[in-house]
Amino acid sequence: MSEAHEHRLKRLRMRAWRRGTKEMDLILGPWADASLRTLPAEALDRFERLLEENDQELYGWISGQQGRPPGDLEGLIAEIGAHARARHLPFSPQVGD
Repeated sequence: MSEAHEHRLKRLRMRAWRRGTKEMDLILGPWADASLRTLPAEALDRFERLLEENDQELYGWISGQQGRPPGDLEGLIAEIGAHARARHLPFSPQVGD
């Protein structure tokens, strides 16, 4: 029997927020809250695969401090990184403000 969709979303959200490092909690958790409900099944499969990676490699890929992630995760990693940077970059006023 397959897992109910809502149960799967809840499980994936919990895994995103309860990683091994606080940095990854704060990167993956907010992205999961904002994005999981709208992802098609194949993207949820990819996110679940991403959650199998260790935090040190994930952080390196997302921050750009480590080589390229596996090809099937590259787009998702870029999306998560962009989301994290948008949330955490300090406000910088525009010229002329």
